[in-house]
Amino acid sequence: MEKATFGAGCFWGVEAAFAATPGVTATAVGYEGGAMDRPTYKNVCTDQTGHAEVVELDFDNEKLSYEKLLDTFFALHDPTTMNRQGPDWGTQYRSAIFYHSPEQQAQAIAKIEQLTAEGKYKPKRIVTKVEPAQTFWRAEEYHQRYLEKRGLASCHI
Repeated sequence: MEKATFGAGCFWGVEAAFAATPGVTATAVGYEGGAMDRPTYKNVCTDQTGHAEVVELDFDNEKLSYEKLLDTFFALHDPTTMNRQGPDWGTQYRSAIFYHSPEQQAQAIAKIEQLTAEGKYKPKRIVTKVEPAQTFWRAEEYHQRYLEKRGLASCHI
């Protein structure tokens, strides 16, 4: 088992997509990459804490590769918009990969280089940040499996 952490805008739809991915064994939404200890949703929404809304997931690396998770991550959002996804804007909605090992870091950088070389997002450029995993602060319980609890399959992402 391995961990992976991704920020791709509002975490509700991102969590739903990863939770439905075969090989993902657990998901949680939360906040990562900021300076405040134990931030709340209200704190993060001020755009002052430096945290991104993220999904932390556990995956079975014998059934699902990290590269496939990266493919899913890039398919779920627009990695060329700085601090924005759809109608949501602010640093908490930035595109970010928080790596848990040197191998994940290398794979994330290689994937960005591959997508750039392929011209997938031309004329725009990928602005996804690749950062070491920091403290994952689990979001409030009402955010966990938010769409599932409401009988929804997706949101605007």
